Amino acid sequence: MRLKTFVLISFASLLSTIILWLPFALRLPEIWGVKLKRDGMQTIVANYDGPYYIVAAKTLYDPKKISQNFSFPLDPIYYSSHYPLFPILIRGTAHALPFITYPYAMMLVTFVSGVFASFVFWLLLKQLGIEKGALWLSLLLLVFPARYLITRSVGSPEPLFILTILSSIYFFNKKNYWLAAIFGVSAQLTKPPGILLFFAYILAIIVPHWTQLAHSKFSVWVKKLPWGAYPLLLIPASLAGLWYWYGQKYGSFFAYFNSGDNIHLLFPPFQVFNPEALWVGTFWLEEIIWIYLFGGLAVLYLIKQHLASMAAFAGVFLLSLLFVSHRDIARYSLPLVPFVFVAFNKVLTSREFRWVMLLLIVPIYLFAIVFIENNVTPVPDWTPLL
Repeated sequence: MRLKTFVLISFASLLSTIILWLPFALRLPEIWGVKLKRDGMQTIVANYDGPYYIVAAKTLYDPKKISQNFSFPLDPIYYSSHYPLFPILIRGTAHALPFITYPYAMMLVTFVSGVFASFVFWLLLKQLGIEKGALWLSLLLLVFPARYLITRSVGSPEPLFILTILSSIYFFNKKNYWLAAIFGVSAQLTKPPGILLFFAYILAIIVPHWTQLAHSKFSVWVKKLPWGAYPLLLIPASLAGLWYWYGQKYGSFFAYFNSGDNIHLLFPPFQVFNPEALWVGTFWLEEIIWIYLFGGLAVLYLIKQHLASMAAFAGVFLLSLLFVSHRDIARYSLPLVPFVFVAFNKVLTSREFRWVMLLLIVPIYLFAIVFIENNVTPVPDWTPLL
C-alpha cells in the first residue's frame, strides 16, 4: 500500500509539474491570452530565489568566491539568510550526477522533496486516523494552494522545509524523539523559521500536563514531564552551530542579522498592511486576512481535535506570521497548509469541495504561469551558475 501510494504521488507530481512547465519548455508566445517572453526553461530555473541558492551551493558561503565569481549586486553576507541544507543537497546532487548542471540539480532536489513531502503527509494522516480521503488530501497538497504548486515547480527550499517539518512531527507523535530531533534539525538548517518547531514542542510537552500543576508540587510536576524528549534540544543547538559556522565564514556570529533586508519580522504585528513598508509596496492585500482567518480556525480546530503537536506548531507559526511584513505572505504561510488540511479534512474530502476544485484548476494553472513568468531573477551571466 505504501509503495503504491508513493508511486501514485510521484506520478501525479511529475505530471502536474510537466504540465506547468510545458508553455515555457515549448517557448509558446502565449497561453490563454497571457503573453510569455519565450525564454524557455531559463524562466523556471531563474525564479527567485533559486539562483541565490545555487551561489550558496557552489561557494559554500565563501565571501571571496562569491565576490570573484558572481555578478549579482549583493554583499556576500546576504547569502547567510539562505540556510545551507538546500544548497548542500543541490551541491551533492550535482556532484553525484555530473551529467546535469547545478540549476537542474536544484530542480531535482525541489521535485524529490515535494514528492516526499506529500508522501509523509499521507503517512501523518494515516497516523492521525484520517483514513478516508488521505490520498486525496496528499494529492491536493501538490496543487493547492497555487503558491505551493509554484514553489515545488521552481528551485525552492519550501518543499524541503515542509517535508522536514512533517517528518519531525510524525516521529514526535510516535515518541521517537531522536528522529523527531534529526528532522527538526533538518528543518532548522533549511529555513530560519525552523526554530519555531522547537517552541511548538515545548508547548506540546508542557500544556497537556499543565492542569496537573494545580494539584501537585512544582518539583513533583516537573519530574512527570517527558524528559526523554531531551534530543529535541538539538534543534536550537543546530542553530547555534550554524551561526558559529557563519562566524567562521563572515567573521560574525550574528551574520544572519546583518544580511540586509531579509528579516521581515516587525513590531507591532500586522505591519504588512503598511503600503510604505519595504517589502509590501501595495494596499491590495485583502487576501492576507483570509490567510489569517483559515490559519486561526485551523489552530482552534486542531485544539478541538486534541492534536497537541499539530495545534502547537500551527499556533506558534501563525503567531509569528502576524509579525511578518512582506507582500508574499502566501509563501511564508505555506508550512501551515498541511495543518489547515488536517483541521478541515472533512470539508476538503467532501464531494462538494472536489467539484469546486474542478472549477479552480484553470485559475490555479493561470496564476502559476503568470507568477513564474514575472518572478524571474535578473541573471547577467549564467556561466558561473552552471
